[in-house]
Amino acid sequence: MATDAAALSRIRQGVSSALEEFVGRQHDVLAAIGDDMLPWLRTVSELLSGGKRLRPAFCYWGWRAAGGVDCAEILTAAAALELLHASALVHDDLMDASDTRRGHPAVHRQFASWHAVTGYGGSADQFGAAAAILIGDVMLAWTDEMYHRSGLPSGALRRGQPVLDSMRTEVISGQYLDLVNQAAGHDSVASAMRVVTYKTAKYTIERPLHLGAAMAGSPSATRRAFTGYGIPLGIAFQLRDDVLGVFGDPAQTGKPVSGDVREGKRTVLMALARERAGAAEARLLDNALGDRSLTESAAAQVRAVIAGSGALAECEALIAANAKEAVAALDGAPITHEARSALVELAVVATDRQG
Repeated sequence: MATDAAALSRIRQGVSSALEEFVGRQHDVLAAIGDDMLPWLRTVSELLSGGKRLRPAFCYWGWRAAGGVDCAEILTAAAALELLHASALVHDDLMDASDTRRGHPAVHRQFASWHAVTGYGGSADQFGAAAAILIGDVMLAWTDEMYHRSGLPSGALRRGQPVLDSMRTEVISGQYLDLVNQAAGHDSVASAMRVVTYKTAKYTIERPLHLGAAMAGSPSATRRAFTGYGIPLGIAFQLRDDVLGVFGDPAQTGKPVSGDVREGKRTVLMALARERAGAAEARLLDNALGDRSLTESAAAQVRAVIAGSGALAECEALIAANAKEAVAALDGAPITHEARSALVELAVVATDRQG
C-alpha cells in the first residue's frame, strides 16, 4: 500500500504556491520594462507548472532531519531550487537541440516559432536560441532572489549559501563534462558515471539535502550520511532516466521515445551496451547515436541490441543496488525517525517511476 511518509503531496502544493507567488511578483517587474517581456512569464510559468519537485523535497527533509521546524518559509527556500532546475533544463534542451520538454515544445523551439509567425527579420532559430539563453539566465538569477526572500532567518540563509553556490558550480561543470563526452566521443562507463555524479547525483539529491541540513545547522555527521545516501541514489535516479530515455512511454516522459539516442547522449546505459555488444551491434549503436533522422524501426533495432547485450538488465541491477546502498547509509545517521522514513520513501519515488 502506498504511503505518504515523505509528505510529497503537501510539499508539492507548498512549492507550487510559492513559485506562483514569486512569478506573480516578477510580472510587475517585467511588465514595467515593456510588453515584449511578457512572453517570458508565460514560458516560465509553463516550465514551473510541471516536474516531480524532488529537489525541494530533499531540501525540505534535509532541513527536518537536522531539527528544522515545519514552516512555509522552508518550502519557499526549497522552491528556489525549481528555478535553478528550470534554468538548467532550458539550457540543456538548447545544447542538445531537443524539440520537446514535458510534452511541450522546448523553449528555444517556442521562441523560434514565435519569431517566424510574427514576421521578424533574421534567423528564427538564432532568435529562439538567444531567447532561451536569456530566459535560462534570468531564472538562474531568480534562484538567489527567491532563496533570500524566503523569510528564513538570515543566519540560516548564510549557512546554506555555500552549498547552493557549490550546487550551481557542480551542475554546470557536469553539463560541460557531458558536452565534452559527446564532442570527444567518450563512451566508457567511467566517463558516463563522472557526468552522472556531477550533473545529477550531487545536484538532484546530495546537495539539496546538504542545503536543508546546513540551513538547520546540522552536524557534519548528518551531511556525511547524506552524501552516503545521496550519491548512490542520484546515480540510480539517472540510470532510471537512461532507461526511460530509450524504453519509456512518451506519454509519461514528455519526450519522444529514443530521444536520448537521437540526441547522441553518452549515457551509462549506452556505454554498457557498447561494451557488451558484438562488433556489428556496436557499429549499429555508433551509427544510430546522434542520428536526428533515426527512424522508429532503427530505434527498435537499437533497443533490441541494448536489451540483447544484457545492458538493460545490468542497468536495472545497478539501479536496485545503488538504491539499496543509499538506504543502508541512513542506518545510524543522526537524523529523526520521521526523516529516515521520508528518505526511504523518496528512494522509491526517485527510482521506481515511469516518467
